[in-house]
Amino acid sequence: MGLCVGLFGALSARAQDLPQLNLPRVSITAGFYQIDAQVAQTPEQREVGLMFRQTMPQHEGMIFVFDEPAMQCFWMKNTHLPLSAAFIADNGEIVNIEDMKPYSTNSHCSARAVRFVLEMQQGWFAKKNLKSGFKLSAPIFQK
Repeated sequence: MGLCVGLFGALSARAQDLPQLNLPRVSITAGFYQIDAQVAQTPEQREVGLMFRQTMPQHEGMIFVFDEPAMQCFWMKNTHLPLSAAFIADNGEIVNIEDMKPYSTNSHCSARAVRFVLEMQQGWFAKKNLKSGFKLSAPIFQK
């Protein structure tokens, strides 16, 4: 019995160190650009986020959806990829963008209360000249 419990514990620990690759997806339009974003909407999905991902295509990201607007802060524990986080208002407007270093526990926060945070590869927003005030469009954003 102890062996089974130990084996189950080892399997659970390993499963927790795996990236989330099968979350629902949403298409987000940023001007001429299309983003294929995984949707992290449960507390567990948001907690894992993009941790443990080794690679991610340029056009992919992850959007974190919260129930209510609030000050959102993110860090990069167990995250291998350098990321940029866009903090987004209900209507799709980018409030602010923060670049985040891999494995850092430094907090990167929204400039005001938001319900959405979109993580992309670091520099993606800058390369596309997308800044605070730019409006993204997707079915999840309110008009």
